[in-house]
Amino acid sequence: MGLPGLGLALPCGAPARACGAPATSWGHSRHSRLACSAGLGLEGPASASERARSSFSFSWASVPVALVAAASLRRRSLKLALKAGKGGKGKKSKGGDSRPTKVSEGAAYAQETRKIILALDNVDKLALDGTPILKGVSLGMYLGAKIGILGKNGAGKSTVMNILAGKDEKFNGHLHIDPSISIGYLEQEPVLEEETCIECLEPAVKPIRSMLAEFEAVSTKMTEPDADIDALMVEMDTLQGKIDACNGWDLDSQLDSAMEALRCPPRDAKVSTLSGGERRRVAICRLLLSNPDILLLDEPTNHLDAQSVAWLERFLAEFKGTVVAITHDRYFLDNVAGWILELDQGQGLPFEGNYSAWLESKSQRLKGSSKKQASLEKAIDKELEFISAKRTGAQKTGKARLRRYDELVESAAAFNRDSELDSIVITPGPRLSGEVVRLKGVSKGYDDRMLLNDASFELPAGAVVGIVGPNGAGKTTLFRMIMGAETPDAGEIFVGKTVAAMWVDQSREGIDDDSTVFEELSGGQNFINVGGREVMSRAYCSWFNFKGSVQQRLVSDLSGGERNRLQLAKTLRIGGNLLLLDEPSNDLDVDTLRALETAIEHFAGTVVCISHDRWFLDRIATHILAYEGDSQVRLFPGSWSEYEEDRIARTGVVDPTKVKYRAMPTPLLV
Repeated sequence: MGLPGLGLALPCGAPARACGAPATSWGHSRHSRLACSAGLGLEGPASASERARSSFSFSWASVPVALVAAASLRRRSLKLALKAGKGGKGKKSKGGDSRPTKVSEGAAYAQETRKIILALDNVDKLALDGTPILKGVSLGMYLGAKIGILGKNGAGKSTVMNILAGKDEKFNGHLHIDPSISIGYLEQEPVLEEETCIECLEPAVKPIRSMLAEFEAVSTKMTEPDADIDALMVEMDTLQGKIDACNGWDLDSQLDSAMEALRCPPRDAKVSTLSGGERRRVAICRLLLSNPDILLLDEPTNHLDAQSVAWLERFLAEFKGTVVAITHDRYFLDNVAGWILELDQGQGLPFEGNYSAWLESKSQRLKGSSKKQASLEKAIDKELEFISAKRTGAQKTGKARLRRYDELVESAAAFNRDSELDSIVITPGPRLSGEVVRLKGVSKGYDDRMLLNDASFELPAGAVVGIVGPNGAGKTTLFRMIMGAETPDAGEIFVGKTVAAMWVDQSREGIDDDSTVFEELSGGQNFINVGGREVMSRAYCSWFNFKGSVQQRLVSDLSGGERNRLQLAKTLRIGGNLLLLDEPSNDLDVDTLRALETAIEHFAGTVVCISHDRWFLDRIATHILAYEGDSQVRLFPGSWSEYEEDRIARTGVVDPTKVKYRAMPTPLLV
């Protein structure tokens, strides 16, 4: 019997592992068996006329999840057996169905209901070249569910989002939307048509302003001599209830708080002068203030700093509607998401549980698969070790990495020698000796803003330093000074004599637009040397998700994210002992990011990485270099979480605040 959502034939009573997952992988061990009854109490196939009358009168063969994997709509006789809770047994209804009558416990499910408000029914989608992107995907989403979408770059994540948002109508199948719900969509490249920042945000709060104005008008009417006080009091009470419910009395304060937390530009900032990151933060702020029933978010954390990402995570956890997010932020996926949708080879694979539970499930699934993926299994096992240590409080702070540089060099050589040929390795450079990078009294600024004031610190050999701070604080400027592309206004920067730097630059200079991806990474050779190993050039391209015909694509035709991945792949081939990374996680899928983390852990050198990815920083960082405002930086020995605990203890400030800078000194007149 065909399962269009999963692309498999599954007989009645077959275990869930037939869908590509072990029986224990569905939720917190909730789902055990699939069949083809209406798991939501909707039995039998719906006719075309019935579907025309109601968006949700079709029959789902479902798992009791926020993501409902639809099975065949053709037969009534098969039923759905479910586990109702962690380790528990499903309860059958009198009609023989198992129905998802109980929402799981936990913060991720606090807002969840059993009302489906958005669904895809047997959706197929082809790329422009005819390559299938989605194949028979059927999904239903519950009101209040928190859903994270995972998949390799190019797996169809943004395609699914565009279809759900109604932006893409060129597909086969059906999109069903509850007519009573509103949808808010954050695209990767949001469009802002207004002139100023505040003009972009005001439409989001217009309904509340209208209620406030109406309340004032009713108050004024009550002062008129012939006013119908009783009727006006009823109207006023109704308005007051609505305004109270959305905290509308404090609207301007809420607006300012949201702008500050997301570190938006000033209210009067001209949209035409905003950077891509600033536009994105304004778009997120507008979307959150509009308070739709469903938030569709395509990489919402890109261009946010780590503190703003943490604030957004808390906001979305408390959001009463449905959240569907494409994101590489694994703390969001772990702390907020109650469901994971994995897109793989055109299929939608739903899972009830957070990222850690999904990863454990995927590990077991890979080990049981006939198609071995040794490097992926090893990378997942390493991440599971990190998760286990985090849970038990035994997480390493990174000090062991610094304890003996000699041991790091030896282990790095062994890793490069023994790694699978499909895993990322970083080509090593000469052995570090003496100092690596040291700043002494460095000051730097532009126009009237001082970015760094009298900064002094040293980066030790073998350290992995995560740089955090607001956009525009001077993080990339520090890289440019280390590389000699800019000079300090005052003070000195010392770079050790044995340092061989590798810089993954945001500007993506040094890439030939007229070359193909394959030519740019291989120089036209079939085999290249990577970390002392001979690797097939096409295999190396695939490490960074440049596969198949994409390898023959011209660099000029690549998206911004693809160009960033190309720059990363090219830089890691060069070889060196000081690696400078500028927001690498923005353009990597979770699998590639996990492989990069493993490569960094085994790199015999110093890594300095600008990143907003808290999970990434917690897993690899030995130090955090934080831009804390007032033109000051602090080098903290420890992970991101340890730094945040220290910062909050020192300052008492949890949510992001507006960053202040010192003014540039006035030149002395001679």
